[in-house]
Amino acid sequence: MGNDVMELIDMLYNMITDAWGLPLGAEKCVIERDKVLDLLDEIKSQLPNELQEAKRLVASRAEFVSNAKREAESMRKVAEQRARQLVDQEEVVRAAKQRANEIISAAEQKSAELRRVANEYADDALRRTEDAISEALNEVHQSRTRFRSASAAAMPQTRTEAPASQTDIEL
Repeated sequence: MGNDVMELIDMLYNMITDAWGLPLGAEKCVIERDKVLDLLDEIKSQLPNELQEAKRLVASRAEFVSNAKREAESMRKVAEQRARQLVDQEEVVRAAKQRANEIISAAEQKSAELRRVANEYADDALRRTEDAISEALNEVHQSRTRFRSASAAAMPQTRTEAPASQTDIEL
């Protein structure tokens, strides 16, 4: 008999269901002992094969689950590593932006300081130039005043000494 175990069990079930019942025992029946024993022997001989196949399937399933767990763990580790890289990269970008802002702020402060110093220098140079020009103007005024005084003092002497010519008067 090349039947699998389930078919053999179905045949045994049908044999018991179809068996003749005993007159005063509703729960009892008459079955052919040889046929039932043959079916049970066939089931016994098939069970090791079926059990072996079931064990192989369970082992295969366990191996598949184990492989799936290893692959899932590997994928999780790769994802964690990638996430760490992204966080590190984001941290590097954040640090670079912060450093850039610090450099820009320092450059703006230095620029403002240089403008202030340049303005002070230009103002000081213009003040010194103004002072020098003022001094020169004062000297010119003093020279002019001395010249006029000397000129006025020399004029009456010249009139007494020599008659004034027409060209001298126009000057």
